[in-house]
Amino acid sequence: MRALPPALAASLAAGVTTLARAWAVTRRDGVTLGFTDHDRPLAFDGIAFEAASGLTASTVEQGLGLAPDSHTVEGALQSAAIRDIDLEAGLYDGAEIRLWLVDWQDPASRVLLSRGQIGEIRRGSHAFEAEVLGLAERLNQPHGRAWLTGCDARLGDARCGVDLEQPAYRGSGSVTAVIAPETVEVAGLEGFASRWFDRGRLAWSSGANAAQPGRVKLHRAAGAVRVTLWAAPAAPIQPGDAFEIRAGCDKAAATCREKFANLMNFRGFPFMPGDDWTTTYPNSGEAHDGGSLFRG
Repeated sequence: MRALPPALAASLAAGVTTLARAWAVTRRDGVTLGFTDHDRPLAFDGIAFEAASGLTASTVEQGLGLAPDSHTVEGALQSAAIRDIDLEAGLYDGAEIRLWLVDWQDPASRVLLSRGQIGEIRRGSHAFEAEVLGLAERLNQPHGRAWLTGCDARLGDARCGVDLEQPAYRGSGSVTAVIAPETVEVAGLEGFASRWFDRGRLAWSSGANAAQPGRVKLHRAAGAVRVTLWAAPAAPIQPGDAFEIRAGCDKAAATCREKFANLMNFRGFPFMPGDDWTTTYPNSGEAHDGGSLFRG
Protein backbone atom coordinates (compact mmCIF):
# COMPACT_ATOMS: atom_id res chain seq x y z
CA MET A 1 0.00 0.00 0.00
CA ARG A 2 1.40 3.38 -1.04
CA ALA A 3 1.80 5.95 1.75
CA LEU A 4 0.55 9.43 0.82
CA PRO A 5 1.96 12.66 2.22
CA PRO A 6 -0.48 14.02 4.85
CA ALA A 7 -1.22 17.19 2.87
CA LEU A 8 -1.99 15.21 -0.29
CA ALA A 9 -4.11 12.70 1.63
CA ALA A 10 -6.11 15.55 3.17
CA SER A 11 -6.62 17.10 -0.28
CA LEU A 12 -7.91 13.82 -1.67
CA ALA A 13 -10.22 13.34 1.30
CA ALA A 14 -11.71 16.81 0.84
CA GLY A 15 -13.50 15.77 -2.32
CA VAL A 16 -12.32 18.77 -4.34
CA THR A 17 -8.79 18.27 -5.61
CA THR A 18 -6.23 20.28 -7.54
CA LEU A 19 -4.25 17.41 -9.00
CA ALA A 20 -2.10 17.08 -12.07
CA ARG A 21 0.35 14.56 -13.42
CA ALA A 22 4.00 15.31 -14.04
CA TRP A 23 6.59 13.34 -15.98
CA ALA A 24 10.37 13.59 -15.83
CA VAL A 25 12.23 11.94 -18.69
CA THR A 26 15.99 11.35 -18.51
CA ARG A 27 17.22 10.66 -22.01
CA ARG A 28 20.16 8.49 -23.06
CA ASP A 29 22.35 11.58 -23.41
CA GLY A 30 21.71 12.57 -19.76
CA VAL A 31 19.30 15.43 -20.50
CA THR A 32 16.29 15.54 -18.12
CA LEU A 33 13.03 17.02 -19.42
CA GLY A 34 9.86 17.74 -17.42
CA PHE A 35 6.26 17.76 -18.64
CA THR A 36 2.87 18.15 -16.98
CA ASP A 37 -0.75 17.93 -18.14
CA HIS A 38 -1.56 21.01 -16.02
CA ASP A 39 -2.14 24.31 -17.84
CA ARG A 40 0.63 26.09 -15.89
CA PRO A 41 4.30 25.17 -15.41
CA LEU A 42 5.35 23.31 -12.27
CA ALA A 43 8.74 22.98 -10.62
CA PHE A 44 10.15 20.60 -7.99
CA ASP A 45 13.23 18.45 -7.45
CA GLY A 46 15.18 20.96 -9.53
CA ILE A 47 13.13 20.12 -12.64
CA ALA A 48 10.96 22.56 -14.58
CA PHE A 49 7.81 20.82 -15.87
CA GLU A 50 6.52 22.35 -19.08
CA ALA A 51 2.78 23.03 -19.09
CA ALA A 52 0.37 21.76 -21.74
CA SER A 53 3.28 20.11 -23.50
CA GLY A 54 1.15 17.74 -25.54
CA LEU A 55 1.75 14.71 -23.31
CA THR A 56 -1.19 12.63 -22.13
CA ALA A 57 -1.17 9.27 -20.37
CA SER A 58 -3.29 6.14 -20.40
CA THR A 59 -4.51 4.34 -17.29
CA VAL A 60 -1.57 2.95 -15.34
CA GLU A 61 -1.76 -0.85 -15.05
CA GLN A 62 -0.29 -2.07 -11.78
CA GLY A 63 -0.65 -5.35 -9.92
CA LEU A 64 0.75 -7.45 -7.14
CA GLY A 65 3.68 -9.80 -7.65
CA LEU A 66 6.37 -9.49 -10.29
CA ALA A 67 4.13 -8.82 -13.29
CA PRO A 68 5.54 -5.79 -15.14
CA ASP A 69 3.57 -2.55 -14.75
CA SER A 70 2.97 -0.55 -17.89
CA HIS A 71 1.18 2.41 -19.38
CA THR A 72 1.58 4.59 -22.44
CA VAL A 73 2.15 8.28 -22.98
CA GLU A 74 1.08 10.07 -26.12
CA GLY A 75 2.19 13.43 -27.37
CA ALA A 76 2.10 15.82 -30.25
CA LEU A 77 5.39 17.12 -31.55
CA GLN A 78 4.49 20.63 -30.38
CA SER A 79 6.90 21.05 -27.48
CA ALA A 80 10.21 22.68 -28.32
CA ALA A 81 11.82 20.08 -26.06
CA ILE A 82 10.39 17.09 -27.96
CA ARG A 83 11.99 17.17 -31.37
CA ASP A 84 11.35 14.74 -34.18
CA ILE A 85 15.08 14.48 -34.86
CA ASP A 86 15.75 13.36 -31.26
CA LEU A 87 13.08 10.65 -31.46
CA GLU A 88 14.55 9.48 -34.78
CA ALA A 89 18.06 9.47 -33.31
CA GLY A 90 16.96 7.11 -30.52
CA LEU A 91 17.66 9.49 -27.61
CA TYR A 92 14.41 8.40 -25.96
CA ASP A 93 14.96 4.65 -26.42
CA GLY A 94 15.35 3.13 -22.95
CA ALA A 95 15.08 6.56 -21.29
CA GLU A 96 14.16 6.64 -17.60
CA ILE A 97 10.71 8.08 -16.90
CA ARG A 98 9.10 9.02 -13.57
CA LEU A 99 5.43 9.85 -13.09
CA TRP A 100 4.07 11.87 -10.14
CA LEU A 101 0.60 12.78 -8.98
CA VAL A 102 1.05 16.32 -7.67
CA ASP A 103 -1.10 19.03 -6.13
CA TRP A 104 -0.46 21.96 -8.46
CA GLN A 105 -1.29 24.47 -5.71
CA ASP A 106 1.39 22.91 -3.49
CA PRO A 107 3.92 20.87 -5.54
CA ALA A 108 5.52 19.63 -2.30
CA SER A 109 2.35 17.52 -1.90
CA ARG A 110 3.01 14.81 -4.41
CA VAL A 111 3.45 11.06 -4.70
CA LEU A 112 5.56 9.07 -7.13
CA LEU A 113 3.17 6.77 -9.01
CA SER A 114 5.61 4.85 -11.15
CA ARG A 115 9.15 4.67 -12.34
CA GLY A 116 10.45 2.78 -15.33
CA GLN A 117 11.85 3.16 -18.79
CA ILE A 118 10.52 3.92 -22.23
CA GLY A 119 10.03 0.82 -24.36
CA GLU A 120 8.55 0.82 -27.85
CA ILE A 121 8.01 4.21 -29.50
CA ARG A 122 5.50 4.49 -32.34
CA ARG A 123 5.76 7.63 -34.43
CA GLY A 124 3.32 9.26 -36.79
CA SER A 125 3.72 12.31 -38.97
CA HIS A 126 2.77 14.77 -36.20
CA ALA A 127 2.63 12.73 -32.97
CA PHE A 128 4.16 9.84 -31.10
CA GLU A 129 3.14 7.15 -28.60
CA ALA A 130 5.61 5.65 -26.13
CA GLU A 131 5.23 2.54 -24.00
CA VAL A 132 6.38 2.96 -20.40
CA LEU A 133 7.63 -0.22 -18.73
CA GLY A 134 7.91 -0.66 -14.96
CA LEU A 135 11.05 -1.70 -13.13
CA ALA A 136 9.83 -5.30 -12.97
CA GLU A 137 10.25 -5.48 -16.76
CA ARG A 138 13.96 -6.05 -16.17
CA LEU A 139 13.05 -9.42 -14.65
CA ASN A 140 11.20 -10.26 -17.87
CA GLN A 141 14.37 -10.02 -19.97
CA PRO A 142 16.37 -13.13 -20.92
CA HIS A 143 19.69 -13.48 -19.14
CA GLY A 144 22.53 -15.91 -19.47
CA ARG A 145 24.19 -17.44 -22.48
CA ALA A 146 22.30 -18.42 -25.62
CA TRP A 147 23.10 -21.82 -27.15
CA LEU A 148 23.11 -21.03 -30.86
CA THR A 149 25.05 -22.12 -33.92
CA GLY A 150 26.13 -18.50 -34.40
CA CYS A 151 28.34 -16.48 -32.06
CA ASP A 152 26.56 -14.63 -29.24
CA ALA A 153 29.40 -12.19 -28.52
CA ARG A 154 29.38 -8.61 -29.75
CA LEU A 155 32.11 -7.92 -32.25
CA GLY A 156 34.97 -6.17 -30.46
CA ASP A 157 33.86 -6.85 -26.87
CA ALA A 158 35.93 -8.67 -24.23
CA ARG A 159 34.46 -12.07 -25.08
CA CYS A 160 35.17 -11.59 -28.77
CA GLY A 161 38.67 -10.15 -28.44
CA VAL A 162 38.87 -8.55 -31.90
CA ASP A 163 40.47 -5.08 -31.85
CA LEU A 164 38.32 -2.97 -34.16
CA GLU A 165 40.84 -0.14 -33.96
CA GLN A 166 43.24 -2.06 -36.17
CA PRO A 167 43.54 -0.45 -39.62
CA ALA A 168 42.22 -3.63 -41.27
CA TYR A 169 38.88 -3.27 -39.51
CA ARG A 170 38.24 0.46 -39.60
CA GLY A 171 37.93 3.12 -42.22
CA SER A 172 36.86 6.70 -42.77
CA GLY A 173 35.41 8.54 -45.69
CA SER A 174 32.97 11.14 -46.88
CA VAL A 175 29.78 11.18 -48.92
CA THR A 176 30.15 12.05 -52.58
CA ALA A 177 26.55 11.47 -53.68
CA VAL A 178 23.21 10.63 -52.06
CA ILE A 179 21.37 7.83 -53.89
CA ALA A 180 18.51 7.36 -51.39
CA PRO A 181 17.83 8.52 -47.81
CA GLU A 182 19.79 5.51 -46.52
CA THR A 183 22.16 4.84 -49.47
CA VAL A 184 25.20 6.93 -50.40
CA GLU A 185 28.24 6.81 -52.64
CA VAL A 186 31.41 7.45 -50.67
CA ALA A 187 35.11 8.16 -51.06
CA GLY A 188 37.84 6.84 -48.79
CA LEU A 189 36.96 3.13 -48.66
CA GLU A 190 38.49 2.09 -51.97
CA GLY A 191 41.04 -0.23 -50.32
CA PHE A 192 38.41 -2.49 -48.75
CA ALA A 193 36.79 -5.51 -50.36
CA SER A 194 33.09 -5.49 -51.15
CA ARG A 195 30.87 -6.48 -48.19
CA TRP A 196 33.73 -5.91 -45.71
CA PHE A 197 31.58 -3.48 -43.70
CA ASP A 198 28.28 -5.37 -43.98
CA ARG A 199 26.58 -5.41 -40.53
CA GLY A 200 29.16 -2.94 -39.28
CA ARG A 201 28.83 0.30 -37.37
CA LEU A 202 29.07 3.82 -38.73
CA ALA A 203 29.40 7.09 -36.81
CA TRP A 204 28.95 10.45 -38.51
CA SER A 205 31.78 12.86 -37.72
CA SER A 206 30.41 15.93 -39.49
CA GLY A 207 27.17 17.23 -40.89
CA ALA A 208 23.71 17.42 -39.35
CA ASN A 209 24.03 13.85 -37.98
CA ALA A 210 27.41 14.37 -36.29
CA ALA A 211 27.97 11.98 -33.36
CA GLN A 212 24.90 9.93 -34.31
CA PRO A 213 25.47 6.18 -34.86
CA GLY A 214 24.23 4.07 -37.72
CA ARG A 215 24.14 0.39 -38.63
CA VAL A 216 25.48 -0.70 -42.00
CA LYS A 217 23.28 -3.01 -44.05
CA LEU A 218 25.31 -3.27 -47.26
CA HIS A 219 28.76 -2.23 -48.46
CA ARG A 220 29.51 -2.55 -52.16
CA ALA A 221 32.85 -1.80 -53.79
CA ALA A 222 32.09 -2.71 -57.42
CA GLY A 223 32.61 0.53 -59.32
CA ALA A 224 31.57 3.46 -57.14
CA VAL A 225 31.69 2.48 -53.46
CA ARG A 226 28.23 2.47 -51.89
CA VAL A 227 27.12 2.14 -48.28
CA THR A 228 23.52 1.38 -47.34
CA LEU A 229 22.28 1.83 -43.77
CA TRP A 230 19.50 -0.17 -42.16
CA ALA A 231 17.63 3.06 -41.48
CA ALA A 232 17.98 6.60 -42.75
CA PRO A 233 19.56 8.93 -40.16
CA ALA A 234 17.57 11.57 -38.32
CA ALA A 235 18.64 14.41 -40.65
CA PRO A 236 19.08 14.09 -44.41
CA ILE A 237 22.59 13.08 -45.49
CA GLN A 238 24.43 15.69 -47.53
CA PRO A 239 27.45 15.39 -49.88
CA GLY A 240 30.60 16.09 -47.88
CA ASP A 241 29.34 14.52 -44.64
CA ALA A 242 32.24 12.59 -43.08
CA PHE A 243 32.03 9.33 -41.17
CA GLU A 244 34.01 6.62 -39.37
CA ILE A 245 33.12 3.01 -40.11
CA ARG A 246 33.94 -0.35 -38.50
CA ALA A 247 33.84 -3.86 -39.96
CA GLY A 248 30.85 -6.10 -39.31
CA CYS A 249 30.35 -9.78 -38.59
CA ASP A 250 27.58 -12.23 -39.52
CA LYS A 251 28.35 -14.40 -36.44
CA ALA A 252 29.31 -17.44 -38.54
CA ALA A 253 32.30 -19.62 -37.65
CA ALA A 254 33.74 -19.33 -41.17
CA THR A 255 33.70 -15.52 -40.92
CA CYS A 256 35.39 -15.63 -37.52
CA ARG A 257 38.14 -17.82 -38.94
CA GLU A 258 38.70 -16.22 -42.35
CA LYS A 259 37.93 -12.54 -41.78
CA PHE A 260 39.16 -12.05 -38.21
CA ALA A 261 41.49 -15.05 -37.60
CA ASN A 262 39.70 -15.39 -34.27
CA LEU A 263 38.18 -18.88 -34.26
CA MET A 264 39.67 -19.67 -30.84
CA ASN A 265 37.33 -17.04 -29.36
CA PHE A 266 34.24 -18.10 -31.34
CA ARG A 267 31.29 -18.14 -28.92
CA GLY A 268 28.84 -20.22 -30.94
CA PHE A 269 28.20 -23.93 -31.40
CA PRO A 270 28.41 -24.51 -35.17
CA PHE A 271 28.09 -28.29 -34.95
CA MET A 272 24.97 -28.30 -32.80
CA PRO A 273 22.12 -30.13 -34.60
CA GLY A 274 19.24 -27.91 -35.65
CA ASP A 275 15.56 -28.54 -36.32
CA ASP A 276 16.32 -29.74 -39.85
CA TRP A 277 18.50 -32.54 -38.45
CA THR A 278 15.88 -33.74 -35.96
CA THR A 279 13.25 -34.06 -38.71
CA THR A 280 15.41 -35.97 -41.21
CA TYR A 281 14.95 -39.66 -41.94
CA PRO A 282 17.42 -42.30 -43.15
CA ASN A 283 17.91 -42.91 -46.87
CA SER A 284 19.29 -45.98 -48.52
CA GLY A 285 22.92 -45.68 -49.51
CA GLU A 286 23.82 -43.34 -46.62
CA ALA A 287 26.19 -44.30 -43.85
CA HIS A 288 24.34 -44.91 -40.59
CA ASP A 289 27.20 -45.91 -38.33
CA GLY A 290 26.64 -43.32 -35.59
CA GLY A 291 29.66 -41.31 -36.65
CA SER A 292 29.99 -37.56 -37.07
CA LEU A 293 27.88 -35.97 -39.77
CA PHE A 294 30.25 -33.01 -40.09
CA ARG A 295 31.92 -32.88 -43.50
CA GLY A 296 33.54 -29.43 -43.25
